[in-house]
Amino acid sequence: MVDSDDRLLCVDDVASLLLGVPVATLYAWRYRGTGPRGLRVGRHLRYRRSDLDAWIHQQLDASGHTRRR
Repeated sequence: MVDSDDRLLCVDDVASLLLGVPVATLYAWRYRGTGPRGLRVGRHLRYRRSDLDAWIHQQLDASGHTRRR
C-alpha cells in the first residue's frame, strides 16, 4: 500500500498546489536542478507528495521564515 505522502502527482497537480506556478517553470526548475525532486515514469514526469512538501519546507527555511509544526 502506498502512503498518502508518497502518492505521485503529475506536473499539472504540482502547478496547482504551488498556486498557479506555470508548468513551464516546473520544467525549467527541473532542468536547473532547483525545483522539487521529480521522477520519470516512462515518458511522464511525476512528483512524490513527500518530496514536494520537503522542497516547500526547504524554501521556507532558506527564506528565513519560521515553520510551525
